[in-house]
Formats: sequence, structure tokens, C-alpha cells
Amino acid sequence: MCEKEKTEDKKREDSIKEMGAVETFGGKHRIFCLTIIGEIEGHSILPEQSKTTKYEHILPQLVAVEESNEIEGLLIILNTIGGDVEAGLAIAELISGMKKPSVSYVLGGGHSIGVPLAVSAKHSFIAPSATMTIHPVRTNGLVIGVPQMMNHFTRMQERITDFVVKNSKIHKEKFSELLMNTGELVTDVGSVLSGASAVETGLIDSLGSLSDVIDCLYNMIEEN
Repeated sequence: MCEKEKTEDKKREDSIKEMGAVETFGGKHRIFCLTIIGEIEGHSILPEQSKTTKYEHILPQLVAVEESNEIEGLLIILNTIGGDVEAGLAIAELISGMKKPSVSYVLGGGHSIGVPLAVSAKHSFIAPSATMTIHPVRTNGLVIGVPQMMNHFTRMQERITDFVVKNSKIHKEKFSELLMNTGELVTDVGSVLSGASAVETGLIDSLGSLSDVIDCLYNMIEEN
């Protein structure tokens, strides 16, 4: 292996370790693989033992992918429990506004703010064994129970709902029904959808494996 190849391998290894991302080569097309895993970290730093995705790492990477002349498509792999709503929605908005072909793939789970992240790509996939948890916006810690605070939560939930409906095939009434379901989660309202159910409701576009996801992204690149 030449020195240049060793340097490139070291860069890819560091990118995976630090950012959970890698630029692939050797296939039909050059794609960028971005992973969003664990809890999405926003303005507050989470405990050291938590597995997190930092939004300040993700945003500049997305801009770089969109501006790159070499990268032809974006693959987003999701296995997240949710996290900071503002940060997650910011990432989702950036992905949905990209011209470059993009495909998302939910593995394990795409819960809470992971739902808008999953639908933000131009085509979304979910593994048959994966699940998606849909519930209203909530917060930890002290909450002042005044009308202004309740109004704030309502408006934030409307932003998320509108984004999901705009970027998927699910109807607003159906999504609201899943949000406010009281018969499924023991300590909360909401719903848990299996992979097949997520596709059936129109939330996710397709069930599939990694090969299906890559084939779809390659086709989108070629059509583009």
C-alpha cells in the first residue's frame, strides 16, 4: 500500500471515529454515508456515557456534501432515540433542502425527532425489524404551567407535524392520531410503528435492506 493510500485510509478512519461519517469509493458512484445514532445533542452537552450525535458536526458536513463536485449522493443511516428537538429539526430541514440525491435508512429505531429526520431525505427506507416511536413534544426538568408554555409546546409540535406531512405520504389527521394514541405506551401518549406499519401509513416510503437502499440511491443519481 502506497503512502497516499495509507493517508486516505487514516482520514476515513478518523472521520468514522469522530463524525460517524465516511465518503465511499470503488462503487458505481461516489456517495457520502452519514450516521445519526444515539441521542441528538443540541445546545446542552449530554453526559459523557451517552452515545450522541452532535448537530454542530452534522450541519457543516451536509453543506460540504451539497457543495462537493465529487460526491454524487447522500446516504443517511438512522438509529436514534431522539433528542434535542430544535437541533434535530435543523438537521432535517437542511437535508430536505438539498438538491443532491439523498436516501435515509432506519435501522433499529427512528424515534421522536428521528421521525422528521427519517422523512427528510428524497426517499426513505426502513428495515423490517426497525421501529419508529411517535409522541408529542415533551421536556425534562421544571416546567412553568402557564398558558404561554402550553402554547409554546403546541406551536413546536405543529412545526414538526407540518414538516413530517410535507416530506412524507402520511395524512395530517393520521399522524395526529398516532401522536395522541393513549392505548399503546405505558407512561406516555403516542404510538410505536413497526417497519411494515410505517410504510403502510405512508410515513416511510419503502421496506428494504442495505442493498435496496444503495440501488435506490444509485438509480436516483443516474436519473439526476
